Parts: sequence; C-alpha cells; structure tokens
Amino acid sequence: MKIGIIGTGNIGGTLARKLIAAGHDVRVANSRGVEGVRAFAHEIGAEAKDTHDAVADADVIILAIPLSSMRELPTDLFNRLPSETTIIDTSNYYPGLRDSRIPDIDDGLAESVWVARQIGRPVIKAFNDALAYTLAELGKPEGAPDRLAIAVAGNDVRSKQTAMELVNQTGFDPVDAGALEDSWRQQPSTPSYCCDYDADTMRKALAAAIPGVAQKKRDQLPEFFGKLGANPSHADIVAMNRKVNSDVR
Repeated sequence: MKIGIIGTGNIGGTLARKLIAAGHDVRVANSRGVEGVRAFAHEIGAEAKDTHDAVADADVIILAIPLSSMRELPTDLFNRLPSETTIIDTSNYYPGLRDSRIPDIDDGLAESVWVARQIGRPVIKAFNDALAYTLAELGKPEGAPDRLAIAVAGNDVRSKQTAMELVNQTGFDPVDAGALEDSWRQQPSTPSYCCDYDADTMRKALAAAIPGVAQKKRDQLPEFFGKLGANPSHADIVAMNRKVNSDVR
C-alpha cells in the first residue's frame, strides 16, 4: 500500500522502518518540510515529502505527531482524499508535560474522537499504547509464543481491519478495542497502556478500565516516574506502568 506518515519521531520513524520492511511504499513528512526529512527518508528507503504530498493518493495515513499539533495541520490537508482512505492516529494526551490543556478531553471526550473532529475525518486509534522501544525491538512473527499485542479502536470496519493488518505486519497481535468512542480504554494511565501484554491479557486490561480513573493517575505521572531516575530502562518503565495503571479499584 501507499502509506503516508506525518511525524518522524520515535513512533513515526519506527513505523516507517517496519512498514518499509513489510513491503509498503512509504512517504514521510514532518513539520520541517522536505529538506528537514530528506536525510531520514534516504536512510530508511522512504520518500521525503511535504505534508500535502505525503497524503496525496495514500491508501493509509498515519498521524504520528503530538496530539496538540493536530491543530497545526493544514485545514485543507485531507480535502481531496477518498472517503475510504484509512487514517490512523497514534497520539496521546499529556497535559502539563507536553500538551496544552484541551477542555473537551479533560471533560471526558476520547482523545481520538477529538482528533477526528479536528481533521474532519474518521480515524482509527492504534500504535499509541506501546512504547517506542517495544515497537522497534519486541515484535515477533505471527503465531510466535508470547507475542505482544496492540489495541485498535475505530468505527469503520474496513479501515479498522486495515489498521489491524498493519499491526500484525509490524510484529504484534492486533486486539479489537471497540468503537472509537471506546478508545479511552487504551489511553495513558489505563490498565492496557504501555504494559507489554499479550493479546489475552490486553483484552482483560481493556475491560478493566474505569471511566475517570486514568485522568487522576495521569496527573501523577511525574511523581511516579520521578522515582525511576533520569534514565530508566524499558523494563523499569513497563514495570512501573503495570504497577500504577493496573491499580484500578
């Protein structure tokens, strides 16, 4: 497929590498323009584009930018895209740490529902509940023992199936997390978030989420992770997430 990825940070860059390895035609763009992304694109074998050219004629678009940056995307970016184009949102909301406050989300609106409203197109929520190291290093072939899982939420059946196949191709078991309105269950500080679970455990973690609990835990993240020191290992981060996020009463 033709896949346009906007954002070349830890998540976008890792997905670009893995989807190229899976045989897809990948175009990458970021906020610095074509020249700002050219060296990275050359390194991994992708095409360097500006944001408009990255999404033109794409079968799939992956938004791998901070959630607050959705407001900065060109207002006409998706105007010419067919309605069947799959758009995947990988973002997470971190108010006070990276993002400015978004009242609608603070009041309980699912993050990706907010994104869909900002861009005026339906989205699929995926690849947001795994750490960058997990995505880059811990994928396994389909059917492998102890394969980790990634949650996928959305309303369009065909687009969700496309996203789930891409999750599979990047080395993880896709777990259907329900409608986009249910995607709050895979947001930061929920039991499923960045805990490196297999598919069965992921389903249980999604079901265990309780409305309103994650927001309270999220606001305490600086305190929790401050205890890990300046350079925590991946294992330490996962262990902390499992301890804090699963503590749901």
